[in-house]
Amino acid sequence: MTTLPPLLDALPEAHRDRLLALAHDRDFPDGSRLFDEGGPADRFWLVRSGEVALDVYVPGRPAPVVETLGAGQQLGWSWIFPPYRWHLGARAVGPVRAWELPAAEVRQLCADDPEFGYTLMRHCVEVIADRLQATRIRLLDLYAPVGGGPP
Repeated sequence: MTTLPPLLDALPEAHRDRLLALAHDRDFPDGSRLFDEGGPADRFWLVRSGEVALDVYVPGRPAPVVETLGAGQQLGWSWIFPPYRWHLGARAVGPVRAWELPAAEVRQLCADDPEFGYTLMRHCVEVIADRLQATRIRLLDLYAPVGGGPP
């Protein structure tokens, strides 16, 4: 039996089928940019295989990786809230296969079916909280002064 990504596993079968009806298979070669920080967030992905590195723009430095996502994970949450701009960047680490979902159509499904929307948004809020915490910890690792913890 195939394990479903947490987002799909959280949805009742009818809702899962409606969401997957919008999905398109996408392949990304090693090193390709999926999106850049500040760019339009008009889609998101469910990673099926491979890894995607999330990075943050730092002026005058290479973009540090703040988290790496793998199979089963949702890539992208900036599509949920206006102004629909990416908060991080993303690069394929090795070949990546994913289901790509169009943001506007998914938002419309949420508006048309509040039960579906609530379940989807609850999952996405968990993803957002996890990503923000991972980013915070990684940036502290990179930039906090040694011994700079609380008094």
